[in-house]
Amino acid sequence: MPSLSPAIAEIRRAVRTALQPYAGSGTAIVALSGGADSLALAAATAFEAPKLGLAVRSVTVDHALQPGSAEAAADAAAAATALGIDAAVVRVTVGGDGGPEAAARDARYRALAEAAQATPGTVAVLLGHTLDDQAETVLLGLARGSGASSLAGMAPARRDEATGVRWLRPLLAVRRDTARAACAAAGLTPWDDPHNTDTRFARVRVRERVLPVLETELGPGVAEALARTAEQLREDAEAFAEMIDETIEDIVQPAEAGIAVSVAALAANPAALRHRIIRHVVASEFGASLSRSQTWEVARLVTDWSGQGPIDLPGCHARRRGGLIEFTAGPEGT
Repeated sequence: MPSLSPAIAEIRRAVRTALQPYAGSGTAIVALSGGADSLALAAATAFEAPKLGLAVRSVTVDHALQPGSAEAAADAAAAATALGIDAAVVRVTVGGDGGPEAAARDARYRALAEAAQATPGTVAVLLGHTLDDQAETVLLGLARGSGASSLAGMAPARRDEATGVRWLRPLLAVRRDTARAACAAAGLTPWDDPHNTDTRFARVRVRERVLPVLETELGPGVAEALARTAEQLREDAEAFAEMIDETIEDIVQPAEAGIAVSVAALAANPAALRHRIIRHVVASEFGASLSRSQTWEVARLVTDWSGQGPIDLPGCHARRRGGLIEFTAGPEGT
């Protein structure tokens, strides 16, 4: 018998490890674009999932953003069917909020979440992001001045509390070249999305220009180092989240039209945890995200109090009243 391709073996092992906790019964949904990463993922899932007692379904999202998108989606579904996968194509309408990349991503995730919710027994939706995607995400976060939570990149497993959908990324430790090699070894022909080489998109510029320069100037292994950094920061973020969950009920109390946090409790915590608590309170109570400068201004109500007045924030106001920092509802600037 011919030996198994190392690339196929690596991807199958990654998928088996990711799905093992959900063995028994149910359905694993593969988000299949038709590109090398998702196609290699689909092939490995088709091989591994049945051995774990799981059915497999693929969902291909047609964003309808370029000529031939419907044909490309149909080809991806046909490739899944040839692998023994129950395949579906979902056409979406992409809005304009947040730019083309963000709008397409939002439409895609909504469609995948709806497909998961409509499929009885769905255990997870599998996404084909690779180590290279993770490295690009970290670099983009650095360029935007994002905090540690953003630099933690994409999680290998995450459950969306709003939809109940579990997202798995089995290939986050696998290089993109490995996925392409697995497709070649299996005789699979991936679709090359023209958007993946369109330098109008920041992620493509990072992929095509920035990472190659870093590899040339700093030596090989930059992508792996960035992925390791994301993993370490994700561990830190998870630890902080657990600390906040353990302490938040003891330091907050209802306030008129909002919520209040104890000044003494905030002051007793180190700055990193204090800032995270402030961001957590605003996000959970008002559904808004604070920038670092906004978080810093709220923290000054605790650490550098000199009688300053209310601070206007996205969706709310913050002010100090006695031993409390009060967050009250209201649009920014009112």
